[in-house]
Amino acid sequence: MKTESSRRVDVSIVVPVHNCRPYLDRCLTSLLTQAVSKEIVVVDDGSTDGSRELLADYAEKFPEIRVWHQQPSGGAARPRNRAIAHSSGRYVFFCDADDHLGPEALPRMVAMAERNGSDIVLGKMVGHGRTVPTSMFRENRDHAPLGESTVYNTLTCFKLFRRELLTRHQIRFDESLRVGEDIVFSVHAYCHARTISVVADHDCYHLTARPDGTSIMQEPGSRDPLAWLRMIRTPVELMTRHVPEGPLRDHLMRRHFRFDILAQLGAPFLDADAARRRAIAGEVSDMCAAWLTDGVLERLRPIDRLRAASLGDAARLERLARVETAVLRRRLTALEWRGHRLEISGRASLSDSWNGVAVGLLLRERSTGAERRVPVTSVADVFAAGVEVSHLPPGVWDMYIVLACEGVRRVARFGADRDSGVACPAVRLTGAIAVPYFTRPHGNLTIDIGGHVAAVPGAARLTRAAWGGKGSLTIEGTVTVGEGCAVAGRARQVVWRERSSGSERRVPVTAAGAAGFTATSSLDATGVWEAELELDLGGPPLRYPVQVGETEVAGLGPGMAWWRGRRRWTATARASKIRRRLVVTVSARGPRAVVRRTIRIGR
Repeated sequence: MKTESSRRVDVSIVVPVHNCRPYLDRCLTSLLTQAVSKEIVVVDDGSTDGSRELLADYAEKFPEIRVWHQQPSGGAARPRNRAIAHSSGRYVFFCDADDHLGPEALPRMVAMAERNGSDIVLGKMVGHGRTVPTSMFRENRDHAPLGESTVYNTLTCFKLFRRELLTRHQIRFDESLRVGEDIVFSVHAYCHARTISVVADHDCYHLTARPDGTSIMQEPGSRDPLAWLRMIRTPVELMTRHVPEGPLRDHLMRRHFRFDILAQLGAPFLDADAARRRAIAGEVSDMCAAWLTDGVLERLRPIDRLRAASLGDAARLERLARVETAVLRRRLTALEWRGHRLEISGRASLSDSWNGVAVGLLLRERSTGAERRVPVTSVADVFAAGVEVSHLPPGVWDMYIVLACEGVRRVARFGADRDSGVACPAVRLTGAIAVPYFTRPHGNLTIDIGGHVAAVPGAARLTRAAWGGKGSLTIEGTVTVGEGCAVAGRARQVVWRERSSGSERRVPVTAAGAAGFTATSSLDATGVWEAELELDLGGPPLRYPVQVGETEVAGLGPGMAWWRGRRRWTATARASKIRRRLVVTVSARGPRAVVRRTIRIGR
């Protein structure tokens, strides 16, 4: 018989603990409920807040939890290394004690690793008071090569690692580092991983900020720019030893220059005195001389290229940092249609009264990232622009304000801050249907061309009906969208949907003038059938229920009856109680049922 100690362990969950008592219950509960073969290896790094006693209770109740204690080391590296040494799972997952996992995190990540032979699996991260990377979690990926993805942008250790990878290459945490030890660990692992995968369709790892600010990364000075720059040399040098010069190294180095190196010339640079500014610029300059190739430079943002070119000019670096960190003020003051142009007026500026600020508007399509610049005229902080909506391809176009100053380009969503009288104008047919709307919950301006995500108000109303032979029904009606836009020419078909089975019958539509339509249907199958008019307005097909007005509709009448074979068929039309939708009920009875019904009616 297998004992607890002899069973195969799929995942060793490593949890370093130091004074995390308020968060431990949630963390350990989320780990215990993971439906995988697991062991939870906890190393208590000298806790004094009751964490030690709580861990003892959990270890007594749950045999998969094993706890070790040690004197405080001042960081997470030593307890993690000790936990790795005491673990045996085929995979190792790292979880901090103040964080927790989603309910299906490890089953999904292990399944991904088993299916693809993955050495590393990233699970989607969610931040609670903490910023988390997002670019690599847009979709599941069985194979996410370093040079063809953004997985290298996340260098936290909160991932699933194959133990064989860690053992073969002796990948461990640098115990000399109090901050950044997981960056070194992750860089080393990435450099040797053959297959990297991504689970993006489940919130796997919940990264939580402590309200009391007691985590290492929340402590004052944890991101001291000089200390950070000196620390980051270690993982960068490690990466360059494993990755030869070329496009892959340039791609990886871009991450370090953008987030680790040149970022220190932003807000941290402003917070420093003159002497430390010179020291920061000196450290960055040395790194640029060593690693900033033309391939890296062309991958950087414009502001980072400006910083790299300004390293010898402290005043210029300060101006760039002030522009980047200045508060971007923007306000929508008017929004209205003028023909097919959506006219927009507003105000935009940077705090601290910067001169020479150029204002622009930008439309960005949500799914493809395609961009369209909007011509703007401006005087001081007041601007006006017109969007030629008929020129926009179908899609969901988000509106951004663009401010350029000192060569720095600031981009932000636009529309949430607006004058009290500003409302979204009605939908308009401009080739495709155009739906301006304010997003929820933030209230920014977006233009939906084609009705992809925004509701398109409209109505299809029955004006006349005529029964023909054996279940044939001809309906006539009108259709409009928005504030009276006649769109009968966009009607494609009437769709009859059977209420219980969901089966559908489609009937072609003929336009009758600008707003009228007509269609003839053969309703010769039993069921309760509801009519919808389907339109092509430039995006996905849109359907509107065919509604019956309060006044009597000519020709709708009592319905009709006919014989087919030995069965008597009946079809009756009515308006539904909710929304007065056109509904036709079709039934069929054999001779005996017909006779019985006739007798009952006669009585």
